[in-house]
Amino acid sequence: MPHDALLDPQGKAVSSAMINVGLPNITSARIGKHITCEIDASSKEEAEGMIQSACEKLLCNQIMEKFEFRVSAAE
Repeated sequence: MPHDALLDPQGKAVSSAMINVGLPNITSARIGKHITCEIDASSKEEAEGMIQSACEKLLCNQIMEKFEFRVSAAE
């Protein structure tokens, strides 16, 4: 997701359009990206470490974006 302090023109456009689609109570939207990764790890902690590293090194431009992740077992 873009840092809170940065402008999000796409989110602003979506927010402005909410009233036009009958959703006036939704007053704010921010647009980001969602990435799904499959990780082969022996524990949840190991998987969290790997995905933290992947986000910091490759998946996120930390100058402009922030990230969060969720690790769950395969179904």
